[in-house]
Amino acid sequence: MEMALPVVLLGIGIHLLTHLLVPLNMRFSTRLGILAQPGERKIHNGSIPEAGGLSFALPIILSQIVLALFLPQPERGRMFWLAGVEVATLILGFMDDRHDTRAWLKFLLQIGIGVAMYLIGFRVESLTNPFGSEIMLGWASFPVTLLWYLVVMNAINLIDGIDGLASGICVIVCAVLLIVGIKGQNLIAAALSAFLMAGNLAFLRFNFHPAKIFLGDTGALFNGLVIAAIATTGTQQYKGITTMTLIIPLSVLAIPLIDISLAVLRRLRFGNIFVADKAHLHHAMLGLGLSQKAISLIAWVVTLLFGLIAIGFSFSTKRILFLVLWGLLALGVIMAYVVMQHGRKK
Repeated sequence: MEMALPVVLLGIGIHLLTHLLVPLNMRFSTRLGILAQPGERKIHNGSIPEAGGLSFALPIILSQIVLALFLPQPERGRMFWLAGVEVATLILGFMDDRHDTRAWLKFLLQIGIGVAMYLIGFRVESLTNPFGSEIMLGWASFPVTLLWYLVVMNAINLIDGIDGLASGICVIVCAVLLIVGIKGQNLIAAALSAFLMAGNLAFLRFNFHPAKIFLGDTGALFNGLVIAAIATTGTQQYKGITTMTLIIPLSVLAIPLIDISLAVLRRLRFGNIFVADKAHLHHAMLGLGLSQKAISLIAWVVTLLFGLIAIGFSFSTKRILFLVLWGLLALGVIMAYVVMQHGRKK
């Protein structure tokens, strides 16, 4: 409780500073030519500044460093190391926004980020089992951790194709994780969730349709990294919050995870998962005649519903909640597939 006020004040600072930095970021991106141009796989008109994630990522990293100064070891060291990996992720995203890094090279660098997160202690060591005691991963912790970071970072990146869609989903995800973190008395999870929510909420003002600036890989990869990191703090810092490990983030990230799963299957059929396409869920919804605003709002509502179920997990581990969740996920996959098929026909 004694750290609640600093977290709140830092969160407010992130929100206000992001509002001030976005216009500067727009001028900075324009001057360097970091612009999203209209194209075959693009749905926007005109040149839009990218690398928008710098606007909130830099204040968040600074706030994490300030907060770390008030923490005891080993939490202080872990927060400093996390800030270092976040900076590396920002550089990767920024270079991709500016130079269009080859997909396979970006994938290898993302693997490096996952390895770094494992080494500094943000790792998946157990999985929640609603039918019994938690499952300890042992040696499998490393590959599961690596897969977790790759999936979440790319899920947020791939869903970032509609104005405000990814930013809004991140706000909702962080709000859910914040509630769970507070309930579990997990300071690191609560602080990271509050910081990321504050930054994305401010950025959303400029990113909602019609967007004045895009997240770019700079913001999407950063968002994915922090969300994935939040999910790995439960078993590392405090006991009693293990239900947050994977189950809750998976629940709230339902839409981007469904989209990336279908994208991988679709691209495997054509023999190359690194070839980008214009067949994502939001593209299919556009094909049905829905506007960008409508698609974002629908996705936010669905994410919120999954979030409410996820919060229920933090208060109860009853099997019925688990079955309802996976039933909804299965229904979501089926509906997404149907929407995409109809969208292609349109």
